[in-house]
Amino acid sequence: MEYRLLGGSGFSVPELSFGTATFGGGNAHLRVWGATQADEAKRMIDLCLDAGVTLFDSADAYSEGLAEEILGQAINGRRDKLLVSTKAMFRMGPGANDVGTSRYHLMSAIDASLKRLGTDYVDLWQLHTCDACTPIEETMRALDDIVRAGKVRYIGCSNYSGWHLMKSLAIADRYGWSRFVAHQAYYSLVGRDYEWELMPLGLAEKVGGIVWSPLAGGKLSGKITRSTPAAAGTRVAVQGANGPQIPDEQFYRIVDVLQDTARETGRSVSQVALNWVLRRPTISSVVIGARNEAQLKDNLGAADFTLSPEQVKRLDEVSERPPAYPYWHQRKPLAVVRNPVPV
Repeated sequence: MEYRLLGGSGFSVPELSFGTATFGGGNAHLRVWGATQADEAKRMIDLCLDAGVTLFDSADAYSEGLAEEILGQAINGRRDKLLVSTKAMFRMGPGANDVGTSRYHLMSAIDASLKRLGTDYVDLWQLHTCDACTPIEETMRALDDIVRAGKVRYIGCSNYSGWHLMKSLAIADRYGWSRFVAHQAYYSLVGRDYEWELMPLGLAEKVGGIVWSPLAGGKLSGKITRSTPAAAGTRVAVQGANGPQIPDEQFYRIVDVLQDTARETGRSVSQVALNWVLRRPTISSVVIGARNEAQLKDNLGAADFTLSPEQVKRLDEVSERPPAYPYWHQRKPLAVVRNPVPV
């Protein structure tokens, strides 16, 4: 398993990490994803550790804290052998301050997560999405205090817009506070919006990408083809795919190329789709999930090979979509923009 530096930090993380949203199944929405309990969670973590996957990603909002509790039980006695990432921001109670990224909520949220996880610290703590109601200065100062208190090693964010992430970084730099080293973002062959602004920002500001839903919520698992719809009861059938919707014909063309590439490489469709994401700029780690051990074993194989330049080119071309404004305008050739006007 390859280890990569997380953004501009000296912190190394495995190129694959394991997501625990399938742990617990504490509500109807997440039960469709999975309902892994402590014993099976422990076996999955054993498989991950054997493969060199040492980073486990959770969130307080996953099954209202149950996922963190199960993860804590599964890692009990071996905390020093692995890395824990979790998130906060979404509502965790009925109170007016039980949500958001205010100082009030973050101070209580980190203590609650540590208690559920059964640990003194988390290696990476991320804001689950941006909070438009709280001043960024308040949020970044609270995060810095939490880092200085030793409860968190590194901080990141998730699902931020480019301007919100850049403003957060600028404020941290202005006051000498802890800086985001990671941005956990949606990215897949059927959702490449990350490339338009967040990827260039990550390159310029040294923010590592941690990818969630690289298989579009199971749509790129290889089980859905032109002739095979999503099986009844699966996540895709019940909830649809994560991310933006693309025309059906383009989706099936992407699947066709994935199938051809899978045959060429002797790999599964999902392994090819994951490997494509793994090789993109700024990506520090790709979060894989699994409802069972068979899915997990297949996903773990995504890091064991490298697609050829020709295979990557075919996948790039078939998944390309016209960018939104102003990105399509910025793609004009440099010569058109910079050359002097003829006189």
